[in-house]
Amino acid sequence: MYERHIKRIFDLVGGTVLFVLLSPAFAIIAVVIKLDSRGPVFYRQARTGLGGNDFMCMKFRTMAADNDVHDRSAEDRMTTSGKILRRFSLDELPQLIHVIRGEMSFIGPRPWMTDYYKHMTADQRRRNSVRPGITGLAQAHGRNHLSIHEKIAYDLKYIDHMSLREDIKVIFVTIKSIFDESSVNAGRGGIHEELDILRSQTVEG
Repeated sequence: MYERHIKRIFDLVGGTVLFVLLSPAFAIIAVVIKLDSRGPVFYRQARTGLGGNDFMCMKFRTMAADNDVHDRSAEDRMTTSGKILRRFSLDELPQLIHVIRGEMSFIGPRPWMTDYYKHMTADQRRRNSVRPGITGLAQAHGRNHLSIHEKIAYDLKYIDHMSLREDIKVIFVTIKSIFDESSVNAGRGGIHEELDILRSQTVEG
């Protein structure tokens, strides 16, 4: 009941209000990105959403336009503005659009690259039984301090105990974690390490 109706109402109303209020910030960030480096303002990538269905997730671009997350031979090249946007999670703001559309929620498991879902077990794929979130229990409790299995465990814990009270707790803990510099998301090195772990479990299985 909460996930299907009440949570969706909060997402739609809250997402719309925040999008309108933050429109000036969107414009300022867009100008800064264009002045800082060549390339588009937004970065789009296929992510796995509700029910294992893919959607094109949008963020403010924080990397050089030709940066390839799948290329293991080179390091990520983050722009100057991108470092600031990542530091305070401002690159995630465009995902308010996905919240309004119903592709995402404010709170839920983070939408990961499609490669992750391909190598998950049936139980791990339960993390996609709800809408992905701008932030979630795993985000609020460590981000890069957690292993891929710990992240998934937190996501499943959230799903099993999902409620308005839990969502409010996640929001407050997330706000606190934003000011922890060590909580910034992993680069491509961390992503590839996590994917290697998931691939190994499917091979062993």
